[in-house]
Amino acid sequence: MVLENLPEILVAVFTFQNLLFLFIGIFIGIIFGAIPGMNGNLAITLFLPFTFQIPSVPALLMLTAIYFGSAFGGSISAILINTPGTGQAMATLLDGYPMCQKGQPHRALDAALVASTVGGLISALCLLLFAPQLGKAALNFGSPEYFILALFGLSVIATVSGDNIFKGLIASGIGVLLGMVGIDTISGIPRFTFGSMMLYNGLKMMACMLGFFALQQMINRVRESALCRISDKEITNLKKARKDDRYTAKDFKDCISIMLKGSFLGAIIGAIPGTGGGIASYLAYNEAKRRAKTGEEFGKGEVKGVAAPEAANNGATAASLIPMMTLGIPGSAVAATLMGAFQMHGLSSGPKLFEDHTVIVYTILIGCVIAQFVMLLQGKCLMRLFVKITHVPYELLTSGLMAVCCGGAFAISNRAFDVKVMLVMGMAGYLLQYFELPMTSLVLGLILGPTAEFYFRNSLSVGNGNWLIFFQRPICVGFVVLLLALLYLLKKKKLGD
Repeated sequence: MVLENLPEILVAVFTFQNLLFLFIGIFIGIIFGAIPGMNGNLAITLFLPFTFQIPSVPALLMLTAIYFGSAFGGSISAILINTPGTGQAMATLLDGYPMCQKGQPHRALDAALVASTVGGLISALCLLLFAPQLGKAALNFGSPEYFILALFGLSVIATVSGDNIFKGLIASGIGVLLGMVGIDTISGIPRFTFGSMMLYNGLKMMACMLGFFALQQMINRVRESALCRISDKEITNLKKARKDDRYTAKDFKDCISIMLKGSFLGAIIGAIPGTGGGIASYLAYNEAKRRAKTGEEFGKGEVKGVAAPEAANNGATAASLIPMMTLGIPGSAVAATLMGAFQMHGLSSGPKLFEDHTVIVYTILIGCVIAQFVMLLQGKCLMRLFVKITHVPYELLTSGLMAVCCGGAFAISNRAFDVKVMLVMGMAGYLLQYFELPMTSLVLGLILGPTAEFYFRNSLSVGNGNWLIFFQRPICVGFVVLLLALLYLLKKKKLGD
């Protein structure tokens, strides 16, 4: 099927519109990644409403490119000001900032860029090669399998998204309840509408996500602005670099094996739901440090200490989309947001995605590979511009993004009600965060809740109300066993701690 559509896929990939939105996505992602307190998830949430008037392929290419760009962008502020732009870049500052202090900021930035490109490229190739195969294996799913899979996804993310399993489950439950608002598609009875006609069609997922992810974060930024403000003295001046401040072919040769190991490690970890690039970057850094040669001083400005974590955290990016696209189980918070984006554009994540939308999906997968080269090109040509982003006043950024949030919420359906929903969800998200309830679990409940309900009722209808239908199929039993094993291991780990 893929070979038959290959000419059409290649033509779609290399259209001017698709390449343009890839460039735009990488640019936005690097900027949001480079600003401390921002991240790719926030950028995707903010720009998603503005993609509704754009065809699905360029829109989704832009959103995935934002994800890739932000993974690299976090290293810019980590290297220059000792403050990681994203959580994934925490390990990068261990050697990145010392290199900067030694007068080698360009060398550190180029090392991060090259390692990010290698990691992102391997991750994108893993997505292109393995996701379709996993999708084919899952084509035999029926309604019971889909329900158990949705339940498994909800439970997995809930149990690994925080230190407290029960808080994660509570957050997922709240998300499921929010997804039930509106008219029941089977019985036609209004649920949780409280007599408001505006709620008959349910809560717009995008308005809720803007509130929970974007607005809630803006409220935090306002509250913590005094702590997060960066003084001019802390910003590295690139003009004070040493004469030997450049990334050489010898650096690449010395780091290539470490970059490859970190990339594959990141891809493996990224494909496991609930892990992500932060864990991968620390593991890759520790492995590189463990195998350090004589004369290599990790923590004091070693170029390998920048290459290893950057290759790993970018290696986890595209790989985290594998379970999301094939099974409907996001591997990270960003993957959960992208899953919502796919649904907003009429592409339901799961086993049938590759069968029902072959050309669109493969165009996006190949676009993910091309995005890595676009990131390398932009990093080389526009690095000085990206560095200047760290100088933008904190207050100006926050107020501007607040305006974008409101504009994005209104753009969903061109009605003020969605702005109100966003404001309410933003305040609710801030309150829930105070009780340490994970937002990722809540949003995933909102996304997967309606799907789980639909297939649950469908399964009972097929089985004439017999609940044993969920335990009579091998795949269902397998996922139940996996979930119980995960809960047992997490409980055992907690008791051990």
